[in-house]
Amino acid sequence: MLDSQGEQLDRIEEGMDQINQDMRDAEKNLEGLEKCCGLCVLPWKRSKNFEKGSDYNKTWKATEDGKVNTNGPRVVVGDPNGGMITGGYVTRIMNDARETEMEQNLGEVSGMIGNLRNMAVDMGSEIESQNKQVDRINQKGGCLTDRVDTANKRANKILRNQ
Repeated sequence: MLDSQGEQLDRIEEGMDQINQDMRDAEKNLEGLEKCCGLCVLPWKRSKNFEKGSDYNKTWKATEDGKVNTNGPRVVVGDPNGGMITGGYVTRIMNDARETEMEQNLGEVSGMIGNLRNMAVDMGSEIESQNKQVDRINQKGGCLTDRVDTANKRANKILRNQ
């Protein structure tokens, strides 16, 4: 479930990046329409470049996607003890087969609990990573909304003047 959610978030973020690229092209086209006689932009009609703003740099330049997990895997594979504690869980009184079976069963339960713990830690780190990605998507969405609004205002102004 977390994997498919992560893939959806990746697709959403890629879509936002594509919208950003499309807006860059649209702004270049708007700048061409704003030129006097199609040659140069009049200084008093020059619009600010959205990509030089601090919000743009903070949102689009500082992506943490693609970072390598330096913590490494959390699940211990090939543990010689099978994930069991080597000391013993049951105090031996009669030293019979029942105590041996209880010891084995408790060892297996301990291994399963250890695996569950590792799975929970991995899920927590994946959720944390996805939360950061959702925050980036929200920032990009707000930035793109402002950018589209500005481009629409520029286009309406051009249409009114011509």
